[in-house]
Amino acid sequence: MIVVTRLNRSRFAVNSDLIERVQESPDTTIVMVDGARFVVRETMEELIAQITAFRAGVLAQASGLSAAARAEDL
Repeated sequence: MIVVTRLNRSRFAVNSDLIERVQESPDTTIVMVDGARFVVRETMEELIAQITAFRAGVLAQASGLSAAARAEDL
């Protein structure tokens, strides 16, 4: 999940796996796979960076768990 900010400064978390697209025109709009739309303060570049960091963290954590499981098997 990534945390984003509405234009009124309230924050909420979005499941980044369910984002269909992000567009700027001029406000940044997140369009979800179910058609829901959220207008947020973050730029498209900031959202992409958040999503990339989140997914990298998931992969790093999974890799660490896999390494720990292999170590237990030894």
